[in-house]
Amino acid sequence: MANRGPSYGLSREVQEKIEQKYDADLENKLVDWITLQCAEDVEHPPPGRAHFQKWLMDGTVLCKLINSLYPPGQEPIPKISESKMAFKQMEQISQFLKAAEIYGVRTTDIFQTVDLWEGKDMAAVQRTLMALGSVAITKDDGCYRGEPSWFHRKAQQNRRGFSEEQLRQGQNVIGLQMGSNKGASQAGMTGYGMPRQIM
Repeated sequence: MANRGPSYGLSREVQEKIEQKYDADLENKLVDWITLQCAEDVEHPPPGRAHFQKWLMDGTVLCKLINSLYPPGQEPIPKISESKMAFKQMEQISQFLKAAEIYGVRTTDIFQTVDLWEGKDMAAVQRTLMALGSVAITKDDGCYRGEPSWFHRKAQQNRRGFSEEQLRQGQNVIGLQMGSNKGASQAGMTGYGMPRQIM
């Protein structure tokens, strides 16, 4: 953790709002998935936000996680260091983030290194791990280990090809959004400007 004093005023309110987004149930699900995905390489941490942060903070668990999503011999992070030096640990977190982006996690879903290292936004860390799980289950390449119901499948692209003849036929059809004039007539309408006839 960084050596910072307590925050006050607006900074405090913003930090409290960020901390409210953290989900303890989601933490349990993510810990279960990571320990199952990494097999016997990773031990289960005690529950709680601080323990979750400490467990992931050195980057080794994250690097093992991303490596486990690739077939043997194709791991994106070949050397995982268990160094206690801060810059090495932050470098490993950065390696994980780059590998996650290459794997298919959108840039908008990826947390910043300080979010994890300083514990500023652990909810963002959870979102990144959820996005990683969703991409892993969507790829369906046999490397994902865990319950299929833990993550949502992402929508797949479904391109359609039409021939020139089909496209020409489609230009002759009036879509229902444009309305229809079937059954429309002006029978019973009065001229403009005349008062309504109320009986």
